[in-house]
Amino acid sequence: MGDYGFGGTEEENAELKKLNAEVLEDTDNFENWEKLVRAAEGLEGGLNRNSSPQSIVSTREIYDRFLAKFPLLFGYWKKYADLEFSIAGTEAAELVYERGVASITNSVDLWTNYCAFKVETSHDSDVIRELFERGASCVGLDFLAHPFWDKYLEFEERLEAYDKIFAILDRVVHIPMHQYARYFERYRQLAQSRPLQELLPADTLAQFRAEIETEGSATVQAGSQQIKAERGELEIEREMRTRIDNFHLEIFARTQTETTKRWTYESEVKRPYFHVTELDEGQLVNWRKYLDFEEVEGDHIRTQFLYERCLVTCAYYDEFWLRYARYMLAQPGKEEEVRNIYQRASMLYAPISRPAVRLHYAYFEEMCNRVEVAKDIHQAILVNLPGHIETIVSLANLSRRHGGLEAAIEVYKTFVESNQCDLYAKAALVAEWARLLWKIKGSVDEARQVFQKNQHWYLDSRYFWINYLMFELEQPTSAETESTQYQRIKQVHDDIRRKSHLPPLAIKDLTHYYMVYLLERGTKDAAKEYLTLDREVNGPFSVQSVMKAKLSEDGKEATTQRRMMMENGHPGVEVDEAAIRRGENPYTKYYQQQGEQPLPSNGQPQPLRYQ
Repeated sequence: MGDYGFGGTEEENAELKKLNAEVLEDTDNFENWEKLVRAAEGLEGGLNRNSSPQSIVSTREIYDRFLAKFPLLFGYWKKYADLEFSIAGTEAAELVYERGVASITNSVDLWTNYCAFKVETSHDSDVIRELFERGASCVGLDFLAHPFWDKYLEFEERLEAYDKIFAILDRVVHIPMHQYARYFERYRQLAQSRPLQELLPADTLAQFRAEIETEGSATVQAGSQQIKAERGELEIEREMRTRIDNFHLEIFARTQTETTKRWTYESEVKRPYFHVTELDEGQLVNWRKYLDFEEVEGDHIRTQFLYERCLVTCAYYDEFWLRYARYMLAQPGKEEEVRNIYQRASMLYAPISRPAVRLHYAYFEEMCNRVEVAKDIHQAILVNLPGHIETIVSLANLSRRHGGLEAAIEVYKTFVESNQCDLYAKAALVAEWARLLWKIKGSVDEARQVFQKNQHWYLDSRYFWINYLMFELEQPTSAETESTQYQRIKQVHDDIRRKSHLPPLAIKDLTHYYMVYLLERGTKDAAKEYLTLDREVNGPFSVQSVMKAKLSEDGKEATTQRRMMMENGHPGVEVDEAAIRRGENPYTKYYQQQGEQPLPSNGQPQPLRYQ
């Protein structure tokens, strides 16, 4: 929304502009959105048919943006529909309801409100009944669907359509739900006055009648003849109704059992609706167990319905989207349903900052031979996360699977040369590049060349150095080549300790790998080197000569010792553990000040041009 007025008074416009700016600044802040919607609803004292066009347009635009961001808020769809009814009438309200039930198809409340609205505004009973049937297919199995079914029954009662009422009850008594017993009582009472053909399927009725006629026939002696006496029609009907009632009682018992099973989980659902606030762990555990239960029960329709319910409450939890997609993928012929699950999650609920769902979506499309679509999904992630290592590696692997090794290397080259990737991402990509040459092409020399020619750009990257070290440690050797390989491994380790800018704990961890190597594969002099390193990395700071030399400002150990704060083995530098896990180094600024990290004029390392 631009700088134009919102249609209200100057004060209302100023407030709306302020709230709109706050929403644009942080589009995920739900409270700001609510304030904006409330302010829009209050324009000109409340919108109606006589409100200014500008106020109406502004409010609609705010509602549309809000519900595009949070489409599972059924209450706001109802409010929007009511607003449209007061402004533009029945058809406009129906359009909003249709958008609402398309966005949250399994909302009992929204379907109930929509059907009630239709009953009050339409005189075509067939059209109304068709809407109720749509709603029944979407929410009829809900454990708390009784408001919807009550509204449906109420509509048919107005029309005195008792055959329709009985047919609805005949469906409901088979559904495990909260108020199953009262529906059964009404069903049983109504059954007493309904024709027999409405009470059971024709084949079941025929079977009951045959059994009664067989059991009820008797032979009587009339003089010298035996005559077969048949039961009268009224007696047969009376007996059939008794059997039908017993049959219905069996249905009740089964429904009661199924309801009791589910009550264990339903009673623990504390928030059956969508909200932006997080769920506690107990709620998540309950949904996992409930889904396990329905899957074991083996009814696909009920299981799918429960997944849809779960994903209203747990819309922001990737695990349930992934679980739903995996479950659906295991069902035959459900490819489009799986695609729909991934699309809904990717487009509406899974934040771009957590691309796991989108990557699985890409793998699914690749499985379906839609390779270009899979690549497009990767590229879409990288538009918002240009340096996301996992996505770039995934794209490179996808390109290799369908275009060969050179296609994968080209992906790495592109991103290493990109100005949008930071040094830490590029370091990881170079390590992955080398891994491709080693593992896929089988060229150890070319992989080593990539590591060696790039190491001076990535002195801060733990990811780069651990991959470089492990690369050399994992090379196969023999008695004849072990000494040569030892020199290579030792050189990498020395560079880590003396040249890299890694945090002390990272250097310590990597040195331990080298120390294990010395004991397992070292020569007769390995014990001496091992103990020297043990003193350097595990001893007190006073004997860590290499570290003290690296951190001294004037090359003198005494100066370094005065500067250091001995706490948890760290020097007195603020440490960001999250940055360390990303491979970043809190000492970068200090090292740059010491002139130890050469950078070109543009501040970016020049990528290796591997030929």
